[in-house]
Amino acid sequence: EIVQLTLSFYRRNVIEGLFLSSGIIRTPDYTMEQVIEVARRLREQEHFRGYIHLKTIPDASPELVEQAGRYADRLSINIELPSDESLKVLAPEKNAAGIERTMSRIHLRLRAAKEARREAGVVRSLPGAGAKAARPPTFAPAGQSTQLIVGADASDDRDVLKLSSRLYTSQGLKRVYYSAYSPIPHASRQLPPQAAPLLREHRLYQADWLMRFYGFKADEIVTEAGFLSLQHDPKLAWALAHPEAYPLDVNFAPRELLLRVPGLGVGSVDKLLVARLHRRLRRADLLALGHAVKKALPFLIALDHRPRAVDVHALARPASAPQQVALF
Repeated sequence: EIVQLTLSFYRRNVIEGLFLSSGIIRTPDYTMEQVIEVARRLREQEHFRGYIHLKTIPDASPELVEQAGRYADRLSINIELPSDESLKVLAPEKNAAGIERTMSRIHLRLRAAKEARREAGVVRSLPGAGAKAARPPTFAPAGQSTQLIVGADASDDRDVLKLSSRLYTSQGLKRVYYSAYSPIPHASRQLPPQAAPLLREHRLYQADWLMRFYGFKADEIVTEAGFLSLQHDPKLAWALAHPEAYPLDVNFAPRELLLRVPGLGVGSVDKLLVARLHRRLRRADLLALGHAVKKALPFLIALDHRPRAVDVHALARPASAPQQVALF
C-alpha cells in the first residue's frame, strides 16, 4: 500500500520522494525489515528514482542498517532529547548509548563508502580501465541526520547546540532537525503542560546554520542564561552584544569577520572579497548585493560610508509583535 501510494503521488508530481518512519512493531528487527521492504520494492521492482529517507530503528541489527543504506538516499536515527538524563526519565524504553552506537556504525559505513568511491574513481582513471570499471554499491549517498525535541525538558539552548555541534563533528551528520515540544492529551505528568515556543525552534535553526557555515561556536551564540534571544536573530544578537567588534572596514576586514556581520551571507561576503581585489568598495557596492545588506550598513565602513550610532540603536529595538489581521 505504501509503495502504491508513493508511486501515485510521485507520478502526479505531488511529491519528490518518500520519508518513511515507524514505531516499533513486534521487534526492532521486524520493524526495520518492513521499512526496508518498502524501499526495496520501490527501487528494484518499480524502478523508483525519487528521494528516499528511511528512519533507522534503534537497536536494529547492523546487517539491516546496511541493507537500508543500499536503497535509501539518507538514513536517520532520532537522538530524541538533548540529555541522557531526560531520555531515561521521559523515554526509558530508549537508550542514548544505543542510539549513538547506531549513528557511529552508519558514520563508519558512510566513510567506507566514500573511500570505496574514491578508489574506484582512481581505477577508472587508469589507462584502459574505461567507464565500465566496477563501481562500488552506494550507501545512503545523502548521509545521515537526526532530530531532537526542544522544550520537553529543562535543557537550555546551549545544551542543545553543544549536542548538535558534537554530533556534526563526531558523527558527520548532514543535518540536525529541531522540533518544538507540543503536549498531547493524557501524556506523562513529567512532561510540561505548555508547548515550547515555535520561535525557539526557529532560532535554533538559525544558530545551527551559523555554527555550520559562519564559524560561530555554541557558547558564544547564546546569552549568559543559556538561551538564544527571542527578540533578535542570533547573528544580530551577537553583533549587538559585541559593539567592540564593529564597525568593520569592508575593504580590509578578513572573511571570517565579515561573515559575522548581520545581513551578509556567505555568497555576499565572497562577492565583496572578489570585488575589492579590483577597486575600493563604496556604499553603492554594498547596496548592489540586495535588500538584506541594508541590515549590514550600521556595522560596516566603506570608502564613502561610515555608520551612525543611531542606526545600530534602531536595530537594537525589538520588532513589534505581529498582529493577526481581522477577517470580519
